[in-house]
Amino acid sequence: MKAVWNGTVVAESDDTVVVEGNHYFPEASVRQDVLRPSSTTTHCPWKGDASYWSLEVDGRTNPDAAWYYPEPKPAASEIAGRIAFWRGVEVTA
Repeated sequence: MKAVWNGTVVAESDDTVVVEGNHYFPEASVRQDVLRPSSTTTHCPWKGDASYWSLEVDGRTNPDAAWYYPEPKPAASEIAGRIAFWRGVEVTA
């Protein structure tokens, strides 16, 4: 699977976990140089508290385009250490 935004591959892996239609990439497969910290957090009743990253590619920023669960609840333990994308990031095989 590949995650592409602004014409750039930001993540690529054959080992994604799909939860609720979202591919969660291993953190090591995500380009760290395009991630920017975000103060945004959200809560999911069964997955736990999510934190977000913004993407920055070629001078363009996509706010809160990636999210992860630093400490997922037991029901979502398979997404620990993984990052998912949305907001215009294309995830394809």
